[in-house]
Amino acid sequence: MTLRDIQALLGGRLLTAGTIPDAECPRIFASDLMSDVLAFMDSGSILVTGLVNPHVVRTASLVDASAIVIVQGKRPDPSTVAEADRNHLPIIATECSMFETCSRISRSLDGVRR
Repeated sequence: MTLRDIQALLGGRLLTAGTIPDAECPRIFASDLMSDVLAFMDSGSILVTGLVNPHVVRTASLVDASAIVIVQGKRPDPSTVAEADRNHLPIIATECSMFETCSRISRSLDGVRR
């Protein structure tokens, strides 16, 4: 599944310019606790979160996330998006809840694996 597929699946909006929407994204990790992200998230995963501060971008960069999906219709401020751009880290914003986001992606990944 590509980032472009996930964006379409969630009706999301890509907030970062210059990021590659065709990059493969095989796993997701959902959390608002950045300590859990640091401790448990696998490299290359998509981080699904409701947080929109610059700390999310820094944490996602540290764990080598493939993208950040921000839920609940929240939008990060321009400086946070700029930091993600500098780190070549795509951000997608969706109106979906965290549960709905994870469910849609999981169902789609299950369909790909069969």
